[in-house]
Amino acid sequence: MEGTIFITAAEMAEMLGISKPYAYKIIRQMNDELVAKGYLAIPGKVAKKYFEEKFYGVISA
Repeated sequence: MEGTIFITAAEMAEMLGISKPYAYKIIRQMNDELVAKGYLAIPGKVAKKYFEEKFYGVISA
């Protein structure tokens, strides 16, 4: 994950201790929020910066 600007569902699932399908659901919701703000979104991934903002206290390694 080092050096990338996106987090995948597999990485999110591991970091949060959730299932991959639930991680995809969260990513879809976060991407919908970003699109509503006028940003482009990539399905199945979310910007690391936005993830860290939404999940305060999660430290990405």
